Amino acid sequence: MSPVSAPEQQLAGFIGKFTPEVAALIRAARRRMRERLPRAVELVYDNYNFFVIGYGPSERPSEAIFSIAAQAKGVSLCFLQGAGLPDPKKVLRGSGRVVRNVRLETAATLDRPEVRALIQAALDRAKTPMNPKGEHRLIIRSVSAKQRPRRKPAPSKEPRRKPEPSELRPRRKPEPSKLRPRRKPATN
Repeated sequence: MSPVSAPEQQLAGFIGKFTPEVAALIRAARRRMRERLPRAVELVYDNYNFFVIGYGPSERPSEAIFSIAAQAKGVSLCFLQGAGLPDPKKVLRGSGRVVRNVRLETAATLDRPEVRALIQAALDRAKTPMNPKGEHRLIIRSVSAKQRPRRKPAPSKEPRRKPEPSELRPRRKPEPSKLRPRRKPATN
């Protein structure tokens, strides 16, 4: 068994910030994408809003075709050149000029026929096609010092209760002198 590379260790640390359920989904989605794109270059970004693994033919982010984007609320597969993709089943989300995405409830979403068709269409239409002789590389591109929490806040143990009337502040009526005078209708 070969030793784990430094980028792989760093990637495992990024994924470890998520809840076990979201982390497992990220790992499973990555495994499926690597099976489909064995020669893709993986570009990793641990940014403020999202943790992202991009897939493309080179180190250039502008050539990336897909990305797995994760946040505390869940994981999506982004089609980075997806605005013009044919989507007869209407599974793509988004309305921007370039990117579309599919929410990944489970990694099996990637195996659905309509998602597989979208992945193939994105590969066929990519501005820079995948290199059939390329080599897989994992590149950590960006790590933000400040980040949104990667886990949802734990729910409060006590249910919210309705305040007692005695705990409410009484409403104060404004003094008449502080009220604005009403406008008189214009007469012609």
